Amino acid sequence: MHSWSAPDVPVLPGRGQEIRLTESGTGELVGTAAQGLATLYVCGITPYDSTHLGHANTYLGFDLLVRAWRDAGREVRYVQNVTDVDDPLLERAADTGVDWRDLAAEQTQLFRGDMTALRVVPPDHYVGAVESIPVVVDAVAALLASGAAYRITEADAGGHGVGDVYADVAADHLFATETGLTAAQMAEFFAERGGDPDRPGKRQALDPLLWRTARPGEPSWDGGTLGQGRPGWHIECATIASEYLGLPVEVQGGGSDLVFPHHACSESHLRMLTGRERPVTVHAHGGMVAYAGSKMSKSLGNLVLVSQLTASGVDPMAVRLVMLAHHYRENWEYTGAQLRTASERLARWRRAMTAEHGPDATGLLEEVRTALARDLDAPAALHAVDAWVAAAEHDAGTARADADRGPALAARTVDALLGIAV
Repeated sequence: MHSWSAPDVPVLPGRGQEIRLTESGTGELVGTAAQGLATLYVCGITPYDSTHLGHANTYLGFDLLVRAWRDAGREVRYVQNVTDVDDPLLERAADTGVDWRDLAAEQTQLFRGDMTALRVVPPDHYVGAVESIPVVVDAVAALLASGAAYRITEADAGGHGVGDVYADVAADHLFATETGLTAAQMAEFFAERGGDPDRPGKRQALDPLLWRTARPGEPSWDGGTLGQGRPGWHIECATIASEYLGLPVEVQGGGSDLVFPHHACSESHLRMLTGRERPVTVHAHGGMVAYAGSKMSKSLGNLVLVSQLTASGVDPMAVRLVMLAHHYRENWEYTGAQLRTASERLARWRRAMTAEHGPDATGLLEEVRTALARDLDAPAALHAVDAWVAAAEHDAGTARADADRGPALAARTVDALLGIAV
């Protein structure tokens, strides 16, 4: 599967700093490596509806990480998946009378357009669940052979599903320990977030699905000894991460609603497949975005779509600034007033950064680097830029730094590190 077009990212003088991120399970600030190859896996979309600000907020947060790592001189290998076969996609396709493959292709292409408009650096590997099925089949077969997985011998509520394969979480003594969650929290989240705790025949309520055997009217693929079927969600991400990044994955990212069960189960699968106790080094998760009093979600329909904003004439850079005004880990609620503020901020930045003269921006560059090195603190970076712009406006008649050290350097700084083209 192809990714989207990459924005031009200016090269800045000097070098960025070592990046520290908040580890989701402990809340502690931990360092990423100072040099060498950086690997990042961010969970992608299930393409059954348009990209809303909640999606975009997650990918924008990790876009800052990619930019800061590269500015620090690190080579970055970034992988993102597309869950292009899953229950929500199949249900939406059935409801709308659209072939599920056409719906997935259409919505994936719309997502690519939104990411391009927002100037998000694309992943090096953009991998669909369907194209990864052969690797999933090998992984599930290996888990069965090792005793870390088992087959269901009882049918599901619909009378189907004998032969479905589940992971045995009891085989993993470190299961979900990285999350910092209690047993009660895990049980709650598993039931809320796509799990099937009451499935007959399971050994433990939290055992996740690895291979769903074929049902009438559903797409299925040859699973070899597993039989016809399709992969579970968690094993999809585990196998894609291992195949395209290798282990350990330095940073595993996504929205905070993926901490459990999705990321915990994916990491457990990797642990049982490889024997590596810590297949992921740092777990980093973004906050949720609300609108009209509730978390933005497709099920509620309270969506602010990136494509609708840009189609209405809103500058994508203003949309990006709305999100940058919030820390990537923050839960926040979108309002139209935030977009107006972002548009005004963008206009001020552009006036100051296209002037012939302005304050020296060397200090600004280092302030932005420092802010991003401290857990991708975009709001602090924005305040630093605002201060430089205010100085440019105040000293419009007297500031004498030439373009290379003044406005042009400021423009290259916000472009390279914050993704804002002025």
